[in-house]
Amino acid sequence: MSDVLALAGVSVVRGGQRLLDDVTWEVEEGERWVVLGPNGAGKTTLLQVASGRMHPTTGVAGVLSEVLGAVDVFELRPRIGLASAAIAERIPSDERVGDVVVTASYGVVGRWREAYDSLDHDRAGELLGALGAGHLAQRRFGTLSEGERKRVQIARALMTDPELMLLDEPAAGLDLGGREDLVARLGMLAQDVAAPAMVLVTHHVEEIPPGFTDVLMLREGKVVAAGPLELALTEANLSATFGMPLTLDRHGERWSARAR
Repeated sequence: MSDVLALAGVSVVRGGQRLLDDVTWEVEEGERWVVLGPNGAGKTTLLQVASGRMHPTTGVAGVLSEVLGAVDVFELRPRIGLASAAIAERIPSDERVGDVVVTASYGVVGRWREAYDSLDHDRAGELLGALGAGHLAQRRFGTLSEGERKRVQIARALMTDPELMLLDEPAAGLDLGGREDLVARLGMLAQDVAAPAMVLVTHHVEEIPPGFTDVLMLREGKVVAAGPLELALTEANLSATFGMPLTLDRHGERWSARAR
């Protein structure tokens, strides 16, 4: 297997603050990683580096066999599927949902003068359907619920058949039903052998979908633990990550945690 992500001693400093501190981490083809940590741990910064939207201050960041700083990121980014609140905020509220998805082909937000053929529209429709959002294709993005928006964003991230899929807190803001529906759909995607390598950022172990293989745990920009879920996701590591004693329980392929 080849490395999809290969970070070696990566630190990110902005405004005198160290957002990532000497992070070394590798993601290989077929792996599904969850990144856990509290607010301010550096999770979103890590995804910004992994998506080619931020360069490390020190260290080397390899993404899809390219090295940041020695590659045209505008050629690299279409190979990466990214779903995040920052992208969602840029989508025009009056944009038709089908266009929200199809415009990912050009790496743009908001339909302008691009031309798309029937294959593009068919693929967008198939992706929306697979995520239970096919009936939303003619709706305006601004009229969707938070759960519907999340599914549309994931369909958009898959539009270019990416080699790497990055999901930044996909269940944030969802109610219990919406969260469980999304986790189940992400679990089905994770178990698809044709799906790209995946990295999902979250604060909550309850949001880890079935089929995810590995965990990276961050606190104050530093790696607390990394490795297969069965080995690295322990009460000791989780407590160290969140800075308080926690009890961790497993329920089949799902997890839960509470204060000890």
